[in-house]
Amino acid sequence: MKRIFLIALTVYSLPLCAQTTLQECRRLAREHYPQMKQYELIERTRELTLENASKSWLPQVIVGAQASWQSAVATFPEQMTTMLAASGLDLPGIRQDQYQVSLNVSQTLWDGGQSKVERELAQAQARVDEGSLDVDFYALEQRIDDLYFGALMLQGRIEQADAMKTLLQSNLDQVRSMIKGGVAMQSDADALEAELLGAEENIASLRAARDNYLQALSLFTGERIEALSTPAMPSRREGFVRPELSLIDARLNTLDLQERLVKTTTMPRFSLYAQGWYGYPGLDMFKSMASPDWTWNAIVGVRMSWNLSAFFTLGNSLRKLDVARGQAQVQRDLFNFNSSLQDSQQSREIARLEEMVARDARIAELRRNVRESAESKYRGGVIGLNDLLKAITDENNAETSRQGHELELLKTAYQINHNAL
Repeated sequence: MKRIFLIALTVYSLPLCAQTTLQECRRLAREHYPQMKQYELIERTRELTLENASKSWLPQVIVGAQASWQSAVATFPEQMTTMLAASGLDLPGIRQDQYQVSLNVSQTLWDGGQSKVERELAQAQARVDEGSLDVDFYALEQRIDDLYFGALMLQGRIEQADAMKTLLQSNLDQVRSMIKGGVAMQSDADALEAELLGAEENIASLRAARDNYLQALSLFTGERIEALSTPAMPSRREGFVRPELSLIDARLNTLDLQERLVKTTTMPRFSLYAQGWYGYPGLDMFKSMASPDWTWNAIVGVRMSWNLSAFFTLGNSLRKLDVARGQAQVQRDLFNFNSSLQDSQQSREIARLEEMVARDARIAELRRNVRESAESKYRGGVIGLNDLLKAITDENNAETSRQGHELELLKTAYQINHNAL
């Protein structure tokens, strides 16, 4: 009871929406659905990924510091040391303890096309994420349609029950007049009143069921919905592509880009580099042998690197991508098969319902004639009340069946339109 109260409180705190159409319900549900925020997050992720990919062309700067001790260092031969000492030169050689504070700068000239493919892959992955959301929202539309037509069908049954109630009330008034004239019994009035009370109970039950559907629609749309309009028969959408197929296409595009990315790993890389350091020893080895003083040093050049081991796994990586493509194609074929099968079944259902609606209209007309004749015969004393009640019930059932089949036909038409490839 507490949960029901909270749901009712939530619904009635929503802004009231006047008579609502199916398209408005779909739009409101899409805008109100929590997953709608995912589109903004996907876009933000795409922007950040692209920004990171573009920064791969910025110079790479590495600052380092190093202190080391070596078990052996470069030295002069003993004969040369003796000769230099005789000349007054003292060259103790390179010290075993060495120090360095460095700055390394590298600028990529060509990365084999990797950064370009990574930017395209970021865009493609975002389209896959958006496509997955599109599929979820498309399924949401079907849920909204089910709730919408469920409420419409209950509303039609309520209207027909109201019509039956009005008819019973009219006959009850006539029977009471006949009782006063001495041509009818009180038991007939009691029987009609009992039927009238049963009709009121049925209306209350139908309204409660309809309100449940409307409350669900209200929660989905964020608007308090109290009335729905019956939509017109839909026309087939031209040029529409199901989001499930668009998602498969997006995944296949991602696989193509992943193949290109794998192939870039086998390409050589070219870059400029510069290295500078302050420390001991320096590039001038003779100077470092003569003195332990720290010196400034620098190297500038062009570098080429080629990871040949990437060729070892290239074949398997490409075959894995081919397997993934095959799986995506199987998903597409399965989806097309199921959709075609569903479309065929629903098309046959449309034909069946159209025939039933045509017969229902004639049956309802005949039942109405029988009921009108029964009312006349009852007032003339030809038939009893039970015969009149049966005629009223038969007419009500025929009209309820007609309205139900008309809405079922309309719902099936929207299902075909929604599921069309």
